[in-house]
Amino acid sequence: MLTIGTIAPEFALQDQNGEMRSLSDYSGQKVILYFYPKDMTAGCTKQACAFGELYPHFREKGAAVIGVSKDTVASHKKFEEKYGLPFTLLSDTEKKVLQAYDVWKEKKLYGKVSMGVVRTTYLIDENGVIIKAFGKVKAAENPAQMLGELE
Repeated sequence: MLTIGTIAPEFALQDQNGEMRSLSDYSGQKVILYFYPKDMTAGCTKQACAFGELYPHFREKGAAVIGVSKDTVASHKKFEEKYGLPFTLLSDTEKKVLQAYDVWKEKKLYGKVSMGVVRTTYLIDENGVIIKAFGKVKAAENPAQMLGELE
């Protein structure tokens, strides 16, 4: 996980509509950048839907919400449409941003070791500096936690 006070790594990834998005597009506003393992899975759906429900409150506080996973643009589009997600989902199929933000890690599940995304959320300030970092977050609780961090 990246440390607080670090300049957030720049990126350029396609969103769920196939448009290129970069961190610098959000200059001048706070960004909640959250990394999750996979579209349409139980935990990721709870997290995304909770961010969606709270989205108007994030916007009131001047913050953008961006979700990133290794899923494809098409998968993100289906995820957005099925659950009415109002925020940006970025596709990192090559795992370059996942690695730059230090969230692509070795994971153990039932004794099996594999590589995957460790659910992590960063709060980035208006100048692109990481001001909060949370690793191994609880999917359902993370959106409310991040809204609280903006208070």
